[in-house]
Amino acid sequence: MIPRLRTQLAKALEEMGIEPDYIQLDRPRQAGHGDLATNVPLVCARQAAKPPLAVAEELKARLSLDGRIITRVEVAAPGFLNFFLADDYLRQHLLTVLEQGKDYGKSTIGGGRRALVEFVSANPTGPLTVGHGRGAILGDTVSNILSWNGYQVDREYYYNDAGRQMRLLGESVQARYLELLGRDAGLPEGGYEGEYIRDIARTMVEKDGDALVDETDTAPFTTAAEEAIFQDINSVLDRLGVTFDNYFNEHSLYESGALDDVVSALEKKDLVYRKDGATWLKATALDRPEDRVLIKSSGEPTYRLPDIAYHADKLQRGYDLAVDIFGADHQDTYPDVLAGVQGLGYDTGNIRVLIHQFVTLVHGGQQVKMSTRKATFVTLEELIAEVGRDVVRYFFVMRGMDSHLQFDLDLARKTSDENPVYYLQYAHARMVNIGKRAEAFGYRLEPDSAPLQLLALPEARTLMHLLWWFPEVVQQVHRSLEPQTMANFLQELATAYHRYYTVARVVTDDRELSAARLVITEACRRTLANGLAILGITAPERM
Repeated sequence: MIPRLRTQLAKALEEMGIEPDYIQLDRPRQAGHGDLATNVPLVCARQAAKPPLAVAEELKARLSLDGRIITRVEVAAPGFLNFFLADDYLRQHLLTVLEQGKDYGKSTIGGGRRALVEFVSANPTGPLTVGHGRGAILGDTVSNILSWNGYQVDREYYYNDAGRQMRLLGESVQARYLELLGRDAGLPEGGYEGEYIRDIARTMVEKDGDALVDETDTAPFTTAAEEAIFQDINSVLDRLGVTFDNYFNEHSLYESGALDDVVSALEKKDLVYRKDGATWLKATALDRPEDRVLIKSSGEPTYRLPDIAYHADKLQRGYDLAVDIFGADHQDTYPDVLAGVQGLGYDTGNIRVLIHQFVTLVHGGQQVKMSTRKATFVTLEELIAEVGRDVVRYFFVMRGMDSHLQFDLDLARKTSDENPVYYLQYAHARMVNIGKRAEAFGYRLEPDSAPLQLLALPEARTLMHLLWWFPEVVQQVHRSLEPQTMANFLQELATAYHRYYTVARVVTDDRELSAARLVITEACRRTLANGLAILGITAPERM
């Protein structure tokens, strides 16, 4: 219904000589303001050269609405149109929820277009931290959102196995290996100090003995560390329910000559120059504030060069949408990469970069100190073991990604409805239990014959309105790629059902009333389960 209403509004506005950028439709916060509202008259008043209320009145007069769905339209100050839905329409929509089942809420906005979501992409230099965890869950959930909206989605991990960090990793393992064999060896400056480095070195001693004592090439140590750490990374991600379709190896960009090709292409466009022995990107010619080094005077590429080549490769692979999930440390640097890609002649309009802020673990009201280099951090694996997969997933999406996230360990450990994810899961389990209890009393779910007109309580109407709105929420999160919107909606839905449950006993001696209330309960359960599925969280049948 909402798409049809948008179409009618757009047509009426066109007749009035107005071309809006987007027609916003929202749920009013106050019930007296209807079930649906638009601020289009307010937004378009200047374009129409009329007061907002005059635009609203004219727009209302031009609409031809189905009275079986929308019973009335009201003009409200300072320039809104409020729409009121028919109660019978909302009741009948419950049948749509049950008919569509697991597909309820899915849209075809994506039209089968191909989307690539790159996330995590942590260097295989150590265990995944809680910061990596936020990126992992956001990336996986964004992928789910795109899938629910009709995209063919590939999840990709950019496997960074080249550069200075990998050399430091190999040198660190080599130092611990020699140390275990009684040789005097110190860690390289800036090396990795974690116990996991000793574990890798210990495994090498058990496997190779002292055969590598005189080895001058750090490659065997780097390879051993890389394999061990990446195996651990995959294991942890699997515990979170995160899987990838592709692993893109950064080193392949070196081997294929892609880096040289990028420099050559940029040079032909006069976007590269040499200075102080280094190769620079003329970023200022691409509307960036300063030029950037692509290749150091030592001949080693900076991370910008392989990143430009990698993003060019994404577009060459024919993806209609490429989404990058980055941490806050990329805030100032990814625009340089996109500028470089644009300099190559690619349209970067279909690349969306999502930046998530840092994570702070809080225990007893105090911040848990973390340092990756010193390995005094809480690993993602430890966090999952402490509070469980579903809690970790939910806590990472229940705040907007542009907000610093305080992960409250004390709240996360609670197994009561104080914990927001348990609150949702308890609601789902309660709905399942109600259905089973109804079956025990000989009641069956029979939507087509249930007298839905008996769902007359205000709490039932609130609930039906939320269920009707769910597909729009799925499309909203597609537009924003912000999972928090879905998390907030599910909390509102669970709360509305709890309120309904306190005033409307489902299994009663009145078979007709029970039949109707079973329908709304099952519709609510299905919608809640679908929303949890988008977030990658289980919907348990019992708690």
